[in-house]
Amino acid sequence: MPTARLAAALALVAAAALSPAAAQPVAAPPRLQPRGASAELVVDGSPFLVLGGELGNSSGEPGYLERWWPRLKALNLNTVLAPVYWELVEPREGQFDFATVDGLIAGARGHGVRLVLLWFGSWKNSMSCYAPAWVKTDTRRFPRAADASGRGLDILTPFAPANRDADARAFAALMRHLREVDGGRYTVLMVQVENEVGMIPEARDRSAGANAAFDGAVPRELLESVRRHPAALPPALREAWEGRGRPAAGGWAEVFGPGPATEELFTAWHLARYLEAVASAGKAEYSLPMFANAALIRPGYRPGQYPSGGPLPHLAAVWRAAAPSIDFISPDIYFPNFAEWCRLYARPGNPLFVPEARRGVEASVHALYAAAAHDAIGFAPFGIESIGEPAGARLAESYRLLAALAPTLTAHRGRGTMAGLLPEIDPQPQPQEVSLGGYRLRVVYERQVAPSIADGESGGAAPVASPAGGLVVATGPDEFLFAGIGVTATFAVEGSDDRVGLLSVEEGSFEAGAWRHERWLNGDETHQGRHVRLEPGRFGTQRVRVYRHR
Repeated sequence: MPTARLAAALALVAAAALSPAAAQPVAAPPRLQPRGASAELVVDGSPFLVLGGELGNSSGEPGYLERWWPRLKALNLNTVLAPVYWELVEPREGQFDFATVDGLIAGARGHGVRLVLLWFGSWKNSMSCYAPAWVKTDTRRFPRAADASGRGLDILTPFAPANRDADARAFAALMRHLREVDGGRYTVLMVQVENEVGMIPEARDRSAGANAAFDGAVPRELLESVRRHPAALPPALREAWEGRGRPAAGGWAEVFGPGPATEELFTAWHLARYLEAVASAGKAEYSLPMFANAALIRPGYRPGQYPSGGPLPHLAAVWRAAAPSIDFISPDIYFPNFAEWCRLYARPGNPLFVPEARRGVEASVHALYAAAAHDAIGFAPFGIESIGEPAGARLAESYRLLAALAPTLTAHRGRGTMAGLLPEIDPQPQPQEVSLGGYRLRVVYERQVAPSIADGESGGAAPVASPAGGLVVATGPDEFLFAGIGVTATFAVEGSDDRVGLLSVEEGSFEAGAWRHERWLNGDETHQGRHVRLEPGRFGTQRVRVYRHR
């Protein structure tokens, strides 16, 4: 808890920052605007790329966070993802306390950043650890999920209207408060509804309410959605449904067959309907963009071994049908196959936003890749206040680069003129091939920073590991913009035997949207005109012009 002096100071800051006199109204609240097959986040009337960091689960109280603001600013964040705890917002039923929320908003405004708030309501990582004490201790009124043996779990069941309605009322009160204190400033850009929902350690809840629902009829809305879009079902369930003659009514096992896959589908539908009730109640008070995030599946894991039924790629269509108030679903990516998970979530109607990611040195290149390869609206490593070095320095460099490139990325969003550069595996055994602007780029990655060589001696220093990746934009005919670190690219003409030469390679940077030349590269830097190279160990930006010859 903060000291009395700090608490008083925070109260004064919050009062000043949240007063009507401090408000600076703008045209419209943040919104998602369609762009190509995806969408972009529009803030203050302009596209906005979230260069974020998510706080640790217990770091969302203003008194604790005060010590970390200088560190967050040094990382070049423009947005902080911060949890809001139901147990603090509604410590007694019907009595709301928004001091922590107001403190977060005041702190963000005071340090010139935006917020994405994470509602830790009924569930956080499947469990109900942030529900208020008056909910936790009244299991008769607010029943729990149960396992196959009938044992109650520390998980609120989604099959109890009392659970859903209590959460929805609290969330609506939060959104109403945000409209009242932030509706003219829009410090808060988006809200995450719950956190990593899903059933564990079994594929579905076995409480009395859940069993009754599972034995009952499959909801008509789900069957209509399946009938219109059968390919949206996971393959095994689609085969089971089609093998049963595409029934238009019946119980869950009768329609989709028995087993964990059907149980997970059942869980997904009812979790999504629960979140729909919460999100729609909140949007009725203040219609900010809202999303749900997912804990991903480890290779080989089956339903129940991961939070089953959450907003996962194979269940995306179910979530879209059941929870239309959820604007998009998002992956929390901690696995090394970052590019693969991005592809699974970046689909028409679902803009890519990565609210949690591993905070190692790779985060710096993951941010660049997501923005260019998938028109991502944002990226945020988790536990950002705890990021160490060199990961913090790398992320700060990457975010500085992305902030400078934002106008270019915005101009090319949805046009198919950008590509992300990232190893699919480490090490990448073969060069990657990228088709862009009529050319085929062969890309290799270099993660080892060789010791400097002076007078023919290296001093015996060992190579230093560095991230490798970046982006490339086809800015015009025969013109490209490269940005990143540890990337080497050569060019070939698509569908032709013509050779490609480097007409010019220019290193520089963007400042206030204008290009600032630093130096022309040739000789050793381009291997005598053979390749473009963003050297390992240092983020850079290069403008490249190529020409064709025989």
